[in-house]
Amino acid sequence: MTQYLDFEKPLADLEGKAEDLRNMAESDSDVAEQARALDAKAKARLEQLYRGLTPWQKCQVARHPERPHCRDYIRELFTEYTPLAGDRNFADDHAVLGGLARLDGRAIVVIGHEKGYDTRSRLEHNFGMARPEGYRKAIRLMDLADRFGLPVVTLIDTPGAYPGKGAEERGQSEAIARSTQRCLQLGVPLVSVVIGEGGSGGAVAFATANKVAMLEHSIYSVISPEGCASILWKDAEKMREAAEALRLTAQDLKRLNVIDTVIPEPLGGAQRDPKAAIASVGATLNELLADLSDLSPEDVRTARREKYIAIGSKGLAA
Repeated sequence: MTQYLDFEKPLADLEGKAEDLRNMAESDSDVAEQARALDAKAKARLEQLYRGLTPWQKCQVARHPERPHCRDYIRELFTEYTPLAGDRNFADDHAVLGGLARLDGRAIVVIGHEKGYDTRSRLEHNFGMARPEGYRKAIRLMDLADRFGLPVVTLIDTPGAYPGKGAEERGQSEAIARSTQRCLQLGVPLVSVVIGEGGSGGAVAFATANKVAMLEHSIYSVISPEGCASILWKDAEKMREAAEALRLTAQDLKRLNVIDTVIPEPLGGAQRDPKAAIASVGATLNELLADLSDLSPEDVRTARREKYIAIGSKGLAA
């Protein structure tokens, strides 16, 4: 059953009525015609809603529990996936998935955040919030990629790094900094896609890449709108104003030169047609990796450094 967001409630009524009519329409052509008319009206309403999404509404879509998760992309896009676990120091962090795989025959290393899809799995994966061992696992995988000359693909979907006491005691900030540093040092191409939320340093630690793409309704920001509102206005309810000010949408970040590509989503968001969304991400990954495939290790590093020096150099006056 479809989960509707707050701003989709008018659509829920239309689609609910259309479904009821379809259930009654097996032997009544007039009822079937009414159902088709309501379907057309619902589609038009859906197009209208998603044509003018506010930044806060995009936050809601990016966090939709039915959006495809990292494990879905791995299952659908990658073959011969061999997961690798543990940081060889403390533990395995289930908020971070990663291993060796092939993308359309190309050998790669894939790393991503996994949020989980129900209460049990969300607790197991800590809602996609990595601890230090998650970042150290990612560093270990990037070391392997560099050693064997394999491109790295990262799939970003996290509200941020886990802020718990244990994580801080085990060196959370150091682990994030070292993961970001390892991204910059890689002599192989690194391509990142924000598939849902790209939250703060927890996202940057995997996404300091040669090429960064975002799904159309994903978000990427230094802090959550709620956190920003709590700091600036001492009121988390001002998250709508914060979302506007943060410029966290894919469209804003493309204009600011923070990201390289916006990947279109199916009408109504990736959650309405996960397979189509995943296929679009796969096509974009292949295109971006092909663009980088002929670069030498030094050229890869130089291009990555120049990308981050240039961030914000255009679009600021808009």
